[in-house]
Amino acid sequence: MEDYQIVDLYWSRSENAIAQTEQKYGRMLTSISVSLVPTVQDAEECVSDTYLAAWNSMPDERPVYLGAYLSKIVRRLSINKYRSSHTAKRGGVGELVEELTDCIPSDYSLETEYDNQRLAEALNRFLLSLDEQKRYIFIRRYYYSDAVIDIARQIRASEGKVKTVLFRVRSALRKFLEEEGFAI
Repeated sequence: MEDYQIVDLYWSRSENAIAQTEQKYGRMLTSISVSLVPTVQDAEECVSDTYLAAWNSMPDERPVYLGAYLSKIVRRLSINKYRSSHTAKRGGVGELVEELTDCIPSDYSLETEYDNQRLAEALNRFLLSLDEQKRYIFIRRYYYSDAVIDIARQIRASEGKVKTVLFRVRSALRKFLEEEGFAI
């Protein structure tokens, strides 16, 4: 079923919307959540909460890419679940934040919508400046929280190559953000 048809089901309040969403995007959403929360049960709960959130908040501007809309929801819910559980899972959010620490502006306030938008625009410009493979590796690691070994398998490269690409992209990101006026 196409995304627009599933969105129409949400708008018509058909219970089939959730079943169709689960069939088309359930594995992807679970994969995203499993990489962020401590247990499979937490991931399943986040995915279920994603369906409920989609049911309750399908925007007036109907999403063209339902998968991206749902990914954003499950990611937010999973990060919130991770934070609330106060567990330190190796390979989880804590490790990703640690990897990006040198790229995050130190005196930057994420409290205003303007600041969020400005940083998001800068990150988008940076990502668009990367070649396709580097962008793919970066997004798989820092948005989808994929393990380095999994990314290496996906692109048929060595773990060392993926680690090197990530290191160089982080270094370039840091330089880019400094040039954009973000104090690191």
